[in-house]
Amino acid sequence: MNLFDILGPVMVGPSSSHTAGAVRIGRMARSLLGQEPVRAELFLHGSFASTGEGHGTHQALIAGLLGLSPDDDRVPGSFALAEERGLSFTFSTRDLRDVHPNSVLIRLEGDQGGQLEVGASSPGGGRILVFQVDGLDTSFTGALPTLVVHNSDQPGCVSQVTGALAQRGINVATLQLNRGGRGGSAVMVIECDQPIPKEAAQAVRALPGILRVTRYTPESEERQ
Repeated sequence: MNLFDILGPVMVGPSSSHTAGAVRIGRMARSLLGQEPVRAELFLHGSFASTGEGHGTHQALIAGLLGLSPDDDRVPGSFALAEERGLSFTFSTRDLRDVHPNSVLIRLEGDQGGQLEVGASSPGGGRILVFQVDGLDTSFTGALPTLVVHNSDQPGCVSQVTGALAQRGINVATLQLNRGGRGGSAVMVIECDQPIPKEAAQAVRALPGILRVTRYTPESEERQ
């Protein structure tokens, strides 16, 4: 246990799970989209749906989509900021079945036409867990530099991607591979020990069978 576990995150309150975690979910979705979001549909599950309004969860999620941090004093006013920046959004409820009660499914459209669907939970202490990307199961927290690779399910993709990272001195900490079906689409989630340079992500994107690559950098490293 560390000090963070005891004190929780630095944030604009009132709740680490419903507010700080919700901001981080929004920031993660924005990062995975890789574009400025212009439309968002948010489907709230469980406690996020039943008590989120009182905890500021709605404003926190939108604040994250706008790129704000949990400690930004603009979080409570994120709806007005979204209107200024041209982000339209809707909220509804949905039973996401076997996920943590503090969960949301977000569908995004970006200013360059990109689309993303991401499901994530906020289990407490400001931490998050991404459990779904574009309909495929995942499990990562954003605590480490992460590469999310959409690829065709074909022989050699995994070894080519990990080889490209190894050539650039990037060590893979964990790798998950989920696919919709044999020979269809797949998603690799690669957590690394070192920051992932933009050039490395571009090299992976250029490999055969790779459809889309998204880099995620933890907040702690963004601020260094």
